[in-house]
Amino acid sequence: MRKTKTRAPGAPSIAILLSLSVAHFFNDAFQSLVSAAYPVLKEGLSLTFTQVGFIALTYQLCASLPQPVFGTLFDKHPRPWYLTAGTLSTMTGLVLLSLSGSLHPAMLAVAFIGLGSSIIHPEASRLTHVASGGRHGLAQSIFQVGGNLGGSIGPLLAAAVIAPYGQRYLLVFAGVAIIAAITKRPIARWCRENRDALRARPVVPVASSRHALSRRRVVVTLGILLVLIFSKYVYTASLTNFYTFYLIEKFGVTTGQSQIFLFAYLFATAAGTLLGGPLGDRFGRDRVIWISILGTAPFSLLMPHLGLAGTCAASVLVGLILSSAFPAILVYAQELLPTRVGLISGLFFGLAFGIAGVAAAVLGNVADASGLARVYDLCAYMPLLGAVAIFLPDIRRG
Repeated sequence: MRKTKTRAPGAPSIAILLSLSVAHFFNDAFQSLVSAAYPVLKEGLSLTFTQVGFIALTYQLCASLPQPVFGTLFDKHPRPWYLTAGTLSTMTGLVLLSLSGSLHPAMLAVAFIGLGSSIIHPEASRLTHVASGGRHGLAQSIFQVGGNLGGSIGPLLAAAVIAPYGQRYLLVFAGVAIIAAITKRPIARWCRENRDALRARPVVPVASSRHALSRRRVVVTLGILLVLIFSKYVYTASLTNFYTFYLIEKFGVTTGQSQIFLFAYLFATAAGTLLGGPLGDRFGRDRVIWISILGTAPFSLLMPHLGLAGTCAASVLVGLILSSAFPAILVYAQELLPTRVGLISGLFFGLAFGIAGVAAAVLGNVADASGLARVYDLCAYMPLLGAVAIFLPDIRRG
């Protein structure tokens, strides 16, 4: 075993962080491809908005509920093959979804895709923490931006391949998943070379101001973070799952055009994510969190009342500002409980997906009952919950 490659206590292992970012890129590209394909599935399988919401709910629950369990397992029993197993689950789901002819097979297919994501997120985030060399915000931003770039490209892939050629061409991306599995080999090799550091991590920093917080204060702070996750991901669910339908219904754009506008929003989220972690390292994560979520409110409140160009511009600003919150929230929570990084990663990724899934089902029902405009009228107020972030304690290390 080559000890010289162990980077846990020193400088960030940039090569491994980039590899983890690429793993996140592929995973989230497959996820957003599924979401962007909802209009094709709705038409091809003759689904209602409520049924589309149930497909989204199934996916999100399978991508969320197992994550804390997997995170705890990965903390206690690290293995180099976990990421590859997650990718193979996703590949199975893509194959099944390409062949689905009705609602229930489609729900089974997205369950496999969700399970793959529930493996990859906590494990890759845990490895990112280990490889960070102490620069946790920077490392999480590198990791997260890969996911957001992947998420932004999914709609373009759907517009180029799925929309014109149909659901069966999802099989093409099952082949891409094989390539994604191969790209994880350097990470597996690094895990084997750094097995002792992975088992020993995370080490609680002596200077961490977390020791100044009582257990009750930690619990209350985690509760505040959960409120912020709720506000962020309910609003995000309205854009990720129904933005294309909203643009088609309100402005009469084509499916392909709507997916390009969705790409613009998702690309902006990638840019915002890249900023959130380093800004949190420099200025304090609590400040970044409350500015990013509450700062979204003016644009979310305006968006339902704008024309097509204004709507798209507002969505880009929303994506840019709001996305900077998650890396700051995640690292903040990891610093609150630094000996449970896998658990915290799984919990917060899981809650993000779970809240988004439940919101998708509820919002789908609202859309069927009252129209898509009503969805955005209601969701516009969610970022105002960001005001509770002002009560977060400053846990920067002094």
